[in-house]
Amino acid sequence: MNVNEIRKNFPILSDPKYIYFDNAATSQRPLQVINAVRDFYENMNANPLRGLYEWSVKATDAYEEARSRVAEHFGIKDEGELIFVRNASEALNLVAYSYGMENVREGDEIVVSIMEHHSNILPWQMVCDKKGATLKYLECDDEGLISDKELEEKIGKKTKIVALGQVSNVLGVSNPVKKAAAKVHANGGIIVVDGAQGAPHQATDVKELDADFYAFSGHKMLGPMGIGGLYGRRKLLEEMQPFLRGGEMIEYVTRHSATYAELPHKFEAGTVNASDANGLKAAVEFLDELGFETIEEQEKKITKILLQRMKEMDHVHVYGSSDPEKHSGIVTFNIDGCHPHDIASVLDGEHIAVRAGHHCAQPLMEFMQERFGMEYRATARASVYFYNTEEEAQRFCDALSKVRGWLGYGA
Repeated sequence: MNVNEIRKNFPILSDPKYIYFDNAATSQRPLQVINAVRDFYENMNANPLRGLYEWSVKATDAYEEARSRVAEHFGIKDEGELIFVRNASEALNLVAYSYGMENVREGDEIVVSIMEHHSNILPWQMVCDKKGATLKYLECDDEGLISDKELEEKIGKKTKIVALGQVSNVLGVSNPVKKAAAKVHANGGIIVVDGAQGAPHQATDVKELDADFYAFSGHKMLGPMGIGGLYGRRKLLEEMQPFLRGGEMIEYVTRHSATYAELPHKFEAGTVNASDANGLKAAVEFLDELGFETIEEQEKKITKILLQRMKEMDHVHVYGSSDPEKHSGIVTFNIDGCHPHDIASVLDGEHIAVRAGHHCAQPLMEFMQERFGMEYRATARASVYFYNTEEEAQRFCDALSKVRGWLGYGA
């Protein structure tokens, strides 16, 4: 892979002064995606699914073609099983409200991991609170790995739902989704997979994962902000009530009742985000053309440099595995005496973008503080993608080695 040639597709990366290492928060967009969104507004801007005139028909066709292409990307054979939403958070809330609130009963258990993003904790806290169920946590070891023993002890006959991130947004580790799925299915429950961090970095077939529901955000995988998706097994989706009600999700309405549209439109109330769906189609085409083997290979190269050099730095502590292959491009760290916000601010002065704080994973931060004696309940995070270079990794490490000195702590 010629990274410099690939970068020419990304206008925002044209100035080599800037290093963007906050890809776990959102990725950058290639021209193909930007142009796809522009093409919609310039050539077919009309309300899809409603008008019988040419522009509306073109908009409708573009929207459904996007669904078909994105479904193919995730191994979804039945396009009715792919619902477009704003992002993974909305997808997870849809499942919590439309499935969880209808199927969880008092005494049931919902199991999540301690590493979950708040978007995959708060909806299940709500369901447990409203229905009298118990929320249980799968805990991880020092490398972020969830053991078979933990799955065996926490997922049992009372488990109605397992909600598990495909990849941790803090430690970068891939979670044992298939093992958890097998365990919960054996007990009659379902598994909900948060794919927000997995979809950008790993080839994902939802059927092969054995997921009942799979949520993802387009903006983390080269797509526009404001578009994402939820895969759900047809049998489950057909039994669920709509999360939102309004235009386009109905078949027939009377003064006192309504019948709902067929899948997936039953869950897509109101004017749909056809322009960004068109952009998401371009994003998955870009990823598929590049290939996930190529993507993972480049990320591992960068991650290896980061881990090797940061290991050599006094006062720098990296969390998670020492194996670059277990980070999915995410390296989370702290520096003795330095608040993560100060680290990020100093690096910004060198035109390097990293994330600092609790990363919407406060239960994990509390767990890590207790486990590792972290000075603050927060960390800094460098997250890379395939368009980052080895030179950028070296420049980042050069700057990082000087942070303590710049903050007045000496070398």
